[in-house]
Amino acid sequence: MSLNHIRPWRNIYRRKSRQIMVGNVPVGGDAPISVQTMTNTLTTDIKGTIAQVQAAADAGADIVRVSVPDEASSKALKEIVREVSVPIVADIHFHYKRGIEAAEAGAACLRINPGNIGDEKRVKEVIKAARDHNCSIRIGVNAGSLEKHLLDKYGEPCPDAMVESGLDHIKILQDNDFHEFKISCKASDVFMAAAAYQQLAEATDAPIHLGITEAGGLISGTVKSAIGMGNLLWMGIGDTIRVSLSADPVEEVKMGFEILKSLGLRHRGVNIISCPSCARQGFDVIKTVEALEKRLEHIKTPMSLSIIGCVVNGPGEALMTDVGFTGGGAGSGMVYLAGKQSHKQSNADMVDHIVEQVEKKAAELEAQNEVAAE
Repeated sequence: MSLNHIRPWRNIYRRKSRQIMVGNVPVGGDAPISVQTMTNTLTTDIKGTIAQVQAAADAGADIVRVSVPDEASSKALKEIVREVSVPIVADIHFHYKRGIEAAEAGAACLRINPGNIGDEKRVKEVIKAARDHNCSIRIGVNAGSLEKHLLDKYGEPCPDAMVESGLDHIKILQDNDFHEFKISCKASDVFMAAAAYQQLAEATDAPIHLGITEAGGLISGTVKSAIGMGNLLWMGIGDTIRVSLSADPVEEVKMGFEILKSLGLRHRGVNIISCPSCARQGFDVIKTVEALEKRLEHIKTPMSLSIIGCVVNGPGEALMTDVGFTGGGAGSGMVYLAGKQSHKQSNADMVDHIVEQVEKKAAELEAQNEVAAE
């Protein structure tokens, strides 16, 4: 990211990692931190899985993972890969042949778990298939499925055991002259995951996939993910992320972007700055923000919008945003454009008017970007 010399306390210095390709998406190095999710349809439901992948892609997902538990899923994967617009990671557990089949079917990456994929000979066969089909690999260590010898050694799942598992598997790939890999070491325990990721970041230059696994539902899971991944990202650790929620995959993508946006690491769509509302509010802030979030989902251009209920903080927040609205009195408020007072607007028509102003500003910013690119 570019450094902010005026506000150095905003700077995040990303860990230096190797860059690999997952299909056409670069991961690691100086590439943007990519956002991933995973389908929850039966992979053999080809139509339903394609629809879910495309919905995630429309929400901004850079990469989507699909489970491949059986041979029928391997066959379905070939058609799914052909019909979608984002790289597909094949999720492989227990049977190494699924990994070989997925590589042959066109998966961009294979996610294999060292704790349950099998012995080194089987892993080597998966590596060969990945190399032959220009497919990268994610080493997916999980606290819930560590190898028996590591559990015997450490007594329980812990950061040391997770990192040792990951490094052992890295060695297998490197001994086979395979370097197109990334790695994750997930746990549902935020403390364990964070500690393991910090150790891992110091032990390898491989791109790191961040996640707090089995985090929970939409609200609780997002909070846990934001705490765990947010702290790591703030430290500069992480090249690609997934917010693992018991929720629609589209919600995972949205929450992933919100975490990255909050740290200034990735920008997509409208960043709404709004107050929690109180007795001073000049309009219904909560309902207004809910309506605007839905009405502005189609905006992909990075920009900011402030919606503040009164003049205590409203003008100050509007100074820092592309479009702003501050509640006033007598059923109207003030519209700000590029940080400056522009005009009054009635509360009755404010949502439509704000959407119009945001769309207009987005078009202006896109035109400026095109000119700059030329």
